Amino acid sequence: MRKLLLVCVILITSMVQAQILEPVSWSTSVEKISDTEYNLITKATVEIGWHLYSQHVPADGPIPTTFVYDDSAGNFTIVGNTTEGEGHTVDDPVFGMKIKFFEGEAEFIQKVTVTKATKTITGFVEFMVCDDTRCLPPTEVDLEFHITDNAAASNTDPHAPPAATETDKDIVDTIKTEEKQDENRGLFSIFFIAFLSGFAALLTPCVFPMIPMTVSFFTKQSKNKAVGIKNAIIYGLCIIIIYVLLGTAVTGIFGADALNALATNVWFNIIFFILLVVFAVSFLGAFEIMLPNSWANKVDSQADRGGLIGIFFMALALAIVSFSCTGPIVGTLLVEAASKGGIAPIVGMLGFSLAIALPFALFAAFPGWLNSLPKSGGWLNTVKVVLGFLELALAFKFLSQADLVLQTHFLEREVFIAIWIAVFGTLAFYLFGKIQLPHDSPLTHISVGRLGLGLIVLSFTIYMIPGLWGAPLNLISAFPPPLEYSESPYGVGYSKVGGGVAAAHGELPDGAHLLAPHDILAFNDYDKGLAYAKQVGKPVMLDFTGWACVNCRKMEQNVWPEPEILNILKNEVVLISLYVDDKRKLEADEVVESQLKPGKQLKYIGQKWSELQAVKYKANSQPFYVLMDHDESNLMDPVGYTPDADEYHAWLKAGLNKFK
Repeated sequence: MRKLLLVCVILITSMVQAQILEPVSWSTSVEKISDTEYNLITKATVEIGWHLYSQHVPADGPIPTTFVYDDSAGNFTIVGNTTEGEGHTVDDPVFGMKIKFFEGEAEFIQKVTVTKATKTITGFVEFMVCDDTRCLPPTEVDLEFHITDNAAASNTDPHAPPAATETDKDIVDTIKTEEKQDENRGLFSIFFIAFLSGFAALLTPCVFPMIPMTVSFFTKQSKNKAVGIKNAIIYGLCIIIIYVLLGTAVTGIFGADALNALATNVWFNIIFFILLVVFAVSFLGAFEIMLPNSWANKVDSQADRGGLIGIFFMALALAIVSFSCTGPIVGTLLVEAASKGGIAPIVGMLGFSLAIALPFALFAAFPGWLNSLPKSGGWLNTVKVVLGFLELALAFKFLSQADLVLQTHFLEREVFIAIWIAVFGTLAFYLFGKIQLPHDSPLTHISVGRLGLGLIVLSFTIYMIPGLWGAPLNLISAFPPPLEYSESPYGVGYSKVGGGVAAAHGELPDGAHLLAPHDILAFNDYDKGLAYAKQVGKPVMLDFTGWACVNCRKMEQNVWPEPEILNILKNEVVLISLYVDDKRKLEADEVVESQLKPGKQLKYIGQKWSELQAVKYKANSQPFYVLMDHDESNLMDPVGYTPDADEYHAWLKAGLNKFK
């Protein structure tokens, strides 16, 4: 089961928000050693959350930091190698090797001997930086060292942005501020979902009965009420510590670099689909997933030691004993949180454990409240079954992502929605008492709460039915395949054969297609799209996207349909959508060596577009939007996920105004 959880936590669901990133700034100074000897000092300042790789990286690893000094004029000689600080050395799970990197600040020193009078020594540094969700492509920055008698420092700003109007800057600054707010909201969402998941786990047969038993133990074994309350609070804190440590381990061991790299990996999506189906079947009552009894026995024996250590092991025993109910929830939650990157797994486990721990502390402080708790019974199993149905529905999201990447069209939009209608329809019948499962108690009547939940599920099921005929289903836009990935992208019974919108375009240009359901003329090939843009005199909008990109689908289904935005996409720009996870092989004459990984060849179409984005735009996450002119120069700074339609429209309009 340990291996099962480890597989869970290295899977993915969502893409990281994209933007142009400049996490490293460089400065130079000179230290005089003697009349002819100097130390050339280069200092890197690295933003929090990013790391800069060492000069010494094993083969097949990331790009090392490399310094080159221009001694072609013969004004100085280099003495020895460039030295660097201690840094951090870790076993990198992505590259499978020990790698040294720097965080915060790094200093590099090169000793030189000046042989001729000179005031300036120039050179450059090539480097690569990563954070927990992405890596930027190799970047070169020019360096300049001023040789003076007092060895004064000179600072360089290697990342000066292109000139822009005040209006453009305001728009870009607003969008970037919005992106930061979205990131914070993302962490809050993880915490909130995890907190609700913790309450769901609390209402399962493995955890709920433990509340009165544990609280009663603390109140009876303690010398007085105050001691009982203190011990119960410590018990709750220990529960939080155990789960937060689990989230910390996921953050430290399985960095989101690996998770993001696996975002479109077919086999990991299929494996996670199978795992969620196993979890769902377990919740539905077919079997129980349990940790070895020996673990529980060993931990339970330690709980008898008393004191803080004993209380901690009691909390650990709860985590192990309740694993058959909490394990699937924790596994799913960790995958969702870890795919967000950064501290999201820690935040997720904090929310989950807080919901678990609160009742123990509160009921210990107010034991009279125990009388108000509902009695254990069949309703606990109902909660577990409902969670099983939800796990089953979520499983098909991952199978759908694998299908999208492979473009097999096995699980198209209509099939996906039909499966969800079947799952949630069956859940509604279960809640209404029309279906019973093996561990259910006899149902003589339906409670008001169960009836209410049943009506909500039934309403949701009915809401999804029009999706079979092409309805957008905005409430669940992030889950099913996009509208164009369906048997009937324009709706059942409607075919784009002759006439209609297609006729308005005349014959479609070479390489173009109409993006359903809004008939946006789009290209999936960079060169063909650019050639058409020059022909019709319109700017280009590059859309770096992915079949398994959730935020891409949200933009296409929630932001693009806004009338003003849709008008621009259909009439004022040429859209080129480049799928970075397109697994179709390149033609033989298109296979070239990778610029990011020399010695390795680009084999797939998606690799070609991914490298284009990384090399040209220094970004590798999607969605990522670029407005450019016919000389392939940016009209505006590119933007990533921008859910505010007004912000996105302002960005488009500013770019169009600059093109005109």
